[in-house]
Amino acid sequence: MNKNSNYYAVLMAGGVGSRFWPVSTSAYPKQFHDMLGTGATLLQKTFSRLNNFIPTENILILTNERYNDLVLEQLPMISANQVILEPVMRNTAPCILYAALKIKKMNPDGLMIVAPSDHWIEDEKAFELNVKICFDKCEKEEVICTLGIKPTFPNTGFGYVEFEKADAQKTTSDLFTVKQFREKPDYETAKSFLKQGNFLWNAGIFIWSIKVILDAFKEFQPVQYELFNTGFDMFNTEGEKDFIAKNYSRADNISIDYAILEKARSIFVLPATFDWNDLGTWGSLYHKLEKDEDDNATVNGKVLVDGASGNMIRLPKDKLAVIDGLKDYIIVDKKEVLMIYPKSKEQAIKSVLAEVEKRFGDQYI
Repeated sequence: MNKNSNYYAVLMAGGVGSRFWPVSTSAYPKQFHDMLGTGATLLQKTFSRLNNFIPTENILILTNERYNDLVLEQLPMISANQVILEPVMRNTAPCILYAALKIKKMNPDGLMIVAPSDHWIEDEKAFELNVKICFDKCEKEEVICTLGIKPTFPNTGFGYVEFEKADAQKTTSDLFTVKQFREKPDYETAKSFLKQGNFLWNAGIFIWSIKVILDAFKEFQPVQYELFNTGFDMFNTEGEKDFIAKNYSRADNISIDYAILEKARSIFVLPATFDWNDLGTWGSLYHKLEKDEDDNATVNGKVLVDGASGNMIRLPKDKLAVIDGLKDYIIVDKKEVLMIYPKSKEQAIKSVLAEVEKRFGDQYI
């Protein structure tokens, strides 16, 4: 199948995924794990999904320096210069700007999708069609596009995209005009969003032309733009690494939402036609896995249960666990750590992580 040489992808793969501890650690985050027990890691599945219609050499992986070897080990089909390494964490705006300038050096006519590397998307063909609708829009017009997810409940863990109510009657293949991006709401606000009917979950998937995103940085983040643009001649050469090492830490610590999206004009959202999950917590993983007759979900290993139900169980491969009487728990057995924790308290795992580090050291996190 011919793939459009103007299509580029940037996979965001630098996060730690601390809510998936103890499997996800700072040394080996969740995107490098087979969280679903499918035989492929989240990074590999995301790469494959985009590689269906984007050339292999046009997919860049944006990650922290410490994960370079992990990326190249899991994606042996890419070259080392396709891995964009952050020497320090500076949120999403600087790394996206950096990636866009690298792509401009390769192909100033490029169209670019930015996508997290840890999402669950089952219908890959629908995903491809949705992205291509946005690519077509961005190729013809100077606009920014994003994919929004139709909310199924008043989730307080996601940001929302509010679109113009007049667009609500459009068909599923139409793009809606974005009115504004909204922060993660409290529960009552989230309920009001669903009631109004013109709100979508912000999936963090963005599509634009290289020209449009760089023009936006010039206008709304001129200092940041100049910082990176001074190294333009060195990008994709041996001098790039030294330039980034000297200058990246000078970049503002700011998200793409604050830096660009909340200021930009002509933004459109396409309601996604595929099932989606951001796999941000053990609970979200539980909902996407097959269950046994007692509603237990198991990844790897084997279980013998008695009076145990609603549990999220992750074991080493081929390990047997006998579980009696536990209901609605997260049970994760890893070589160094065994965690048995209520699903209802999963948002507190970050706090547990901090306490573990304080009492037992960072070798466990």
